[in-house]
Amino acid sequence: MPVYSYDQPERFVAGVVGQPGDRAFYLQARGAGRLTSVACEKVQVAALAERLDELLDEVLRRGSGQVPAVTPADLRDDDPLEQPIMADFRAGTIALAWDSEGEVVVIECESAEAETDPESLDEPGSADDDRLLSETGDADVLRVRIGPAAARAFAERALKLVAAGRPPCPLCGLPLDSDGHVCPRQNGYRGGASA
Repeated sequence: MPVYSYDQPERFVAGVVGQPGDRAFYLQARGAGRLTSVACEKVQVAALAERLDELLDEVLRRGSGQVPAVTPADLRDDDPLEQPIMADFRAGTIALAWDSEGEVVVIECESAEAETDPESLDEPGSADDDRLLSETGDADVLRVRIGPAAARAFAERALKLVAAGRPPCPLCGLPLDSDGHVCPRQNGYRGGASA
């Protein structure tokens, strides 16, 4: 299966299609006349963005590279995903690393059908061997190498997308629907009311 490789792509973003409660999440990379879209879960986008910020903060703390503390204004991207949105594959394992030699972040997303068992998004690793996930030949892989400023912009946008979903119930934390919410913490007993 193919490896979709992008080194400093023109654009790498997380995006959504649909309304809160019925949204589909994607990672999308564009460069050299190609466009790759990978379907993923909201929790994967959230974890990737959080871990990316943690990785960049650690590199900044160690002084290991030129990492901006916040997203440069000129790199903010609020445009919608590029059309047509046709998923090349569905994300399974996502890995993240800092390449200290090239001073870039390496993000790899392997298809859900892959038969691998790497540590996924647990500990940011090193990309010294330029390969994070095993390439078994039967898995699609998206590999993106981006600079730290572009990585900050990606993380900021991704976290905004995740936060733009349905608001959580103040009691149970589950998402509130526009047509109502049955809260498990309010199982019909309101307490203190007299009949």
